[in-house]
Amino acid sequence: MIDTKQKSLKGGEFIIRESDPTSVFIPEEYTEEHKMMASMADDFLDAEVLPYLDRIDSMEEGLMKSIMDKAGELGLLGISVPEEYGGFGKDFITAMLMTEKMGAGHSFAVAMSAHTGIGTLPILYFGTAEQKSKYLPKLATGELKASYCLTEPGSGSDALAAKTKAILSSDGKHYILNGQKMWITNAGFADLFIVFAQIDGDKFTGFIVEKNTAGLSLGEEEHKMGIKGSSTRQVFFADCNVPVENVLGDIGKGHLIAFNILNIGRAKLAGAALGGAKRAIGLSVSYANERQQFKLPISKFGAIKHKLAEQAIKTFTLESALYRASDQIDEMEKELLAKGLNPADSLLGAAEEFAVECAILKVFGSEVLDYVVDEGVQIYGGYGFSSDYPMDRAYRDSRINRIFEGTNEINRMLIVDMLLKRAMKGSLDLMTPAQNIQKELMGIPDFGNGEETPFSECLTAVSNMKKAILMVAGAAVQKYMMTLAKEQEIIMNISDMIIETYTSESILLRVQKLSTTKGSDELTVYIDMMHTFIYESADRVNHAGKSAICSMADGDELRMMLLGLKRFTKMHPYNTKDSRRRIANVLIDKNTYPF
Repeated sequence: MIDTKQKSLKGGEFIIRESDPTSVFIPEEYTEEHKMMASMADDFLDAEVLPYLDRIDSMEEGLMKSIMDKAGELGLLGISVPEEYGGFGKDFITAMLMTEKMGAGHSFAVAMSAHTGIGTLPILYFGTAEQKSKYLPKLATGELKASYCLTEPGSGSDALAAKTKAILSSDGKHYILNGQKMWITNAGFADLFIVFAQIDGDKFTGFIVEKNTAGLSLGEEEHKMGIKGSSTRQVFFADCNVPVENVLGDIGKGHLIAFNILNIGRAKLAGAALGGAKRAIGLSVSYANERQQFKLPISKFGAIKHKLAEQAIKTFTLESALYRASDQIDEMEKELLAKGLNPADSLLGAAEEFAVECAILKVFGSEVLDYVVDEGVQIYGGYGFSSDYPMDRAYRDSRINRIFEGTNEINRMLIVDMLLKRAMKGSLDLMTPAQNIQKELMGIPDFGNGEETPFSECLTAVSNMKKAILMVAGAAVQKYMMTLAKEQEIIMNISDMIIETYTSESILLRVQKLSTTKGSDELTVYIDMMHTFIYESADRVNHAGKSAICSMADGDELRMMLLGLKRFTKMHPYNTKDSRRRIANVLIDKNTYPF
């Protein structure tokens, strides 16, 4: 049943098992080294990036490249690169923390993430010993800048439909590449391109292509809605001779590179969104305290307090979920290393195990940042719409995140698809708990044992959300079987229920753990954030569940499922107005995001 406790959960198991608060990592547990590196990243942003945002966005010649060089000199580009190749070789939590910190850097954050993530990691994880020795040390220092060429004019979400071709030369020494890629980040200054092409028309394969390769050319810089300072160009290949030793990974296995790197990229995108959200909240609070209307700072008004509190609640929840998953990936990586796997396969295996959580984080993180910057514009009022004030850039730059690393629609469908595939393979038993829920619906509701703690109602609420997921998803599988993939609206409803449940449980676990170290007065604001989020999350689960149920059931089945959903999403009345005011007052007093 759902309430079975287990110390170490596998990917996706949170739906059918209860997590132990003592087993999760929370940001309040950062080591001194974590804090030192975070401080270094903050100092770098304050000195080298934030003062130059306008110049970066104007694409000042050589500026982005020079900032990347400075980041390389500090070692910021080599956080995940092993020491033997000139990097810091830090663990996944450290890498995530640095991604979060850099996430406040707007276009620079995009350039750096593309270089350190999808540009460098394919070589680290899939490169030969020779490729690693040749390229990784220079990528870690920034001497070489990297880019990643996957998307084509006719293949966006359907990446494997790429038409760029690679043909082996008659002497067998080169592959001849022909085709084009688009929306390529860092293309304007990259020295290396990770390129995907079809060998013999049907063997999707990765290549390392150097900038000076004859036949490689670039389009003009794209004019974009946001992240204007990041170099984004088309890349053309016209009879490019790429040495056979620059094939990346196995021939025909390029999808393993693309999809495994995406798992990590999705989690990292959520980390960057978190950093951007924290900075936007800080700006919002500071402005609300300064701006006066009707002879009072606007931070005194309830409507503004509501916005500030909700910005903080969503961001705190995102952070809770992000580091919960990051720690799970980190721990599994260590387990796989202990079993004898090499470092690359260990991290890739860990990220693949928690691919569901990575997709959840990507969707939730990008939508939290969008919410935060949108309300930031509103708090600034007319000034929020002016490019002379910071919310203009924050608003525009945020929008790409719902498209990057697979659109949020694709990720929502992947969440359900991956869970069902694991169930079909027998690695995740969803069927037994789903059948138990059907039996429970026919029985007398459990009204609890009367024990009340600060967490009892939220614990029950999260447990019931899981039951709601199993009820709705189980009915959908039963009804549609192999054609469920065509019911995208229902899949996205179920996915939204899953996202709400995972994030609700994450903030609950974090606050439970905090309760062991903080006094009751200090804990109050955290209880407020937890209870407010979960109270309203239950409503959102109800809404998504109702949409799915009404789309696929009728008659007695419809009535029974709606009654079950109502039972599983019911919470006692809760005063969210006062709760949000208490949260907002903490932000207002601190004049920043203090959590």
